[in-house]
Amino acid sequence: MTAATVGWKTAWRYSTPCLHSTRIVAPVASAGSLVHNEGVRQSSFPNPARGERKRLAMLGLLAAAALAPLLPGFVVTAQSGDEPLVVRARLADAIHPITAEYVVEALAEAEQLRADLFVLEIDTPGGLDGSMRQIIQAFLASDVPVCLFVGPAGARAASAGFFMAMAADVVAMAPGTNMGAASPVPVGGGQVDETMSRKLIEDADAYMRSLAEQHGRPLDLASAAVTDGRSYSASESQEAGLADLRVDDFDGLLDALDGRTLRRDGRTWTLEIAAAEVVDREMSTRQTLLSVIANPQVAYMLMLIGIAGLYFELSSPGAIVPGVLGGVSLVLAMLAFQILPINLAGLALMGLAIVFFILELKVTSYGLLTIAGLVAFVLGSLMLVPGPIPEMRLQLAFVLPTALAILGIAGFLVRLVLRAHRAKVQTGPAGLLGKIGQVTKPLGSAATGEVFVHGELWRAVGDAELAAGESIEIVGLEDGMTVRVRQSNPNQG
Repeated sequence: MTAATVGWKTAWRYSTPCLHSTRIVAPVASAGSLVHNEGVRQSSFPNPARGERKRLAMLGLLAAAALAPLLPGFVVTAQSGDEPLVVRARLADAIHPITAEYVVEALAEAEQLRADLFVLEIDTPGGLDGSMRQIIQAFLASDVPVCLFVGPAGARAASAGFFMAMAADVVAMAPGTNMGAASPVPVGGGQVDETMSRKLIEDADAYMRSLAEQHGRPLDLASAAVTDGRSYSASESQEAGLADLRVDDFDGLLDALDGRTLRRDGRTWTLEIAAAEVVDREMSTRQTLLSVIANPQVAYMLMLIGIAGLYFELSSPGAIVPGVLGGVSLVLAMLAFQILPINLAGLALMGLAIVFFILELKVTSYGLLTIAGLVAFVLGSLMLVPGPIPEMRLQLAFVLPTALAILGIAGFLVRLVLRAHRAKVQTGPAGLLGKIGQVTKPLGSAATGEVFVHGELWRAVGDAELAAGESIEIVGLEDGMTVRVRQSNPNQG
């Protein structure tokens, strides 16, 4: 672009299912490009009048503006291209692949919109190292200045959130917030040897110091959050230079940032955002769903519902609903397990526990298989999701009631099985013993007669002569189709 640039400049905003608000600025052509384009148009339209070409161009623009609202998810409003723009994203969750994807996409949208500032409002306990580094890399490579706002009041930017704060161009905190506690925790939460622990701390500390140094923040305090697990309040952070601003809310943040100059890697931005338009970038429906099922407790319950549904479907084919519910739940659980760190040993223990529970219904173990299954289930559940922070792990307070509920269900099913084994046979020839019937064809010790019992006709023999119409009781089975009877009191049955 040169000072002799001629052309048009119109801004459009549109909304799509994934990009909730985007502004596209039409290219401004230079005089040289206009000459070239006019040459092309002249070759396409021989000898048109100059006024006619202008009218055609205007009609084309008007037609595009008229048709744009008819496109799916496209809402058009005209606005000045010089109006300042701020894109805001909110993160109130652990840092994992889905939340990282959301933040990176929101920042990319801010760059596409040529926004004046990208604000990430954060409240996080921390999360996975790989997802955190993905976000930080996007921060450092962004063409738009990045502000990390720890808010609203009571929020925190712990662990991975503190690393992200040190990578932002400007850090603001609401009253009652804190950040820090960034000591690395191995995935699994288990104990590691001293050498490995030292390596993890040294790696995280070097990364923290490089981020703090790049943005002119105190290296010793940033490092202490990693090596000593220190955490800082909003006022402490501002006084020490870890945070740049302490503001009450988002509107106060924009007012405080207006006129402020930000620098990163030789680049300088002077913010003029007092009357900026704010575009809130929300999660897409897919990201919202995945973020919900990425909660370890939700993924865990989906897995249990899936296993139970498939078991009942296989036990009673044709029920359909348990099978469909179980299948969908298992698919969602497997999708969540692709997001979460999963311990295969814990998964194997849970599978073994389920096998034990099923065998308890088939084998008489006097409860030993149930106890073994319960122990395997609890241990497997606690090992299943070895997240680096408590929010990304299954806690005993959640696992134990679930295990007891499963134990209660298993005990109820075992009771039903034992009752069925001990109950009197109700079907087949054995189910006829003790039934009361009536003679339909005389019988005796030497002659076979016929009786009507249980809605059926049976051949019958007896030790005494019995005439037609007399009441009888089944006392035994002679063969497949013959029963032994005796005279019965007519009032029985």
